[in-house]
Amino acid sequence: MIAALLTLLVLGIVGIVVVGIVLALVGAVFGLAFGALGLAFKALPLLLVGWLVVKLVQRKSGGGSYRQISAADRKWLDS
Repeated sequence: MIAALLTLLVLGIVGIVVVGIVLALVGAVFGLAFGALGLAFKALPLLLVGWLVVKLVQRKSGGGSYRQISAADRKWLDS
C-alpha cells in the first residue's frame, strides 16, 4: 500500500517536472520566433532604404558599368 502511494508520488513529481520542461521549451521557441519577427520588422525599413540608395547611386554613376570588362581582361580570359 505504501509502495503504491510512493510510486504514485514519484510519478506525479516526474510528470510535473517533465511538463515544466516541455512548457519552458515551447515558451523559448515562441519567444525566439516572435523576437526574430519583431527584429525583422525593425530592420526591414532600413534594408529597404539602403537598397534604394544603392540603386539610385548605381543609376547616377552609369548603371551597370561594373558588369562590363575591359578589352585587356577579355583578352586574358580568352587565352
